[in-house]
Amino acid sequence: MVRVAAVQLEAVLADVDANLAACARLGTRAGEAGAEVIALPEFFTTGIGFTERLAHAALPPDGPATELLTGLAARFGALVGGSFLCRDADGEVRNAYLLAGPDGVVGRHDKDLPTMWENAYYVGGNDPGVLDTGELTVGAAMCWELMRTRTVHRLAGRVDLVLAGSGWWSVPHWAPRALFGPLERDNTATARQAAASFSRYVGAPTVHASHAGRLECAMPCLPLSYRGRFEGATVITDADGRVLAERPTRDGEGVVVAEVIPGRRTPVADPPRGFWLHRRGALPTACWHYQRWHGERWYRRHRAGELVSR
Repeated sequence: MVRVAAVQLEAVLADVDANLAACARLGTRAGEAGAEVIALPEFFTTGIGFTERLAHAALPPDGPATELLTGLAARFGALVGGSFLCRDADGEVRNAYLLAGPDGVVGRHDKDLPTMWENAYYVGGNDPGVLDTGELTVGAAMCWELMRTRTVHRLAGRVDLVLAGSGWWSVPHWAPRALFGPLERDNTATARQAAASFSRYVGAPTVHASHAGRLECAMPCLPLSYRGRFEGATVITDADGRVLAERPTRDGEGVVVAEVIPGRRTPVADPPRGFWLHRRGALPTACWHYQRWHGERWYRRHRAGELVSR
């Protein structure tokens, strides 16, 4: 048995100092609860939304985010992982998941495809996300990587434990509610299902950290504001996908802890043959395409030093 913990964070959008302090506090709570593995969410330094401030919030690979991970790992003799906007030596920003152990960073995974407006802030990676710690082989997966069959193919049969993190936002609170209400109910169900069922496809326990709380920001290309929340779905599952611990988004910030048996088992379910593990729905599909188109151009303008505007 290994005692693991997943953090649910209510981030302050683009406020790196406030979020590092919150993660230090929650990570300490997890370590004091005896966790040998601690998962922080995706974008734990910034949160995620569409705002120009995020373009200036990326940190270097050896900066304060890494110091937080390595400090918690050394203090508690644990593995500690999470992702943040990382500006590398080539000038590109990536959504980098770093895994730290008591002796320092043991591995890194860059998220493969930015989701929707995330395209405005970083470029994708192509590594397998298989991180060897010496005792455990950890698979890293972030948010909509839990939605894609290719994530299963790169991790199934190769990892003893999956560490995952999400910043999964809700469908906006727009009228008519008769239309957007059912879309949001489906979105909430998909967020939980994607996190809780991933182990069934990979054959290893999953520790999934996430964001909760409200979010208000601009909408790319549209004269509208986004008002919604993060879906939470902070869960720990065994290798068969059975939920061992869960913190719903309504409970806000906190930590869930459970004991899992790491190891590689034959998956209890085969992934679908297509690209997606779960149905996205019409609205997320439309946003996936138009916000990717917009975000890639927004990112290139910023990289070129030109004036950034919606």
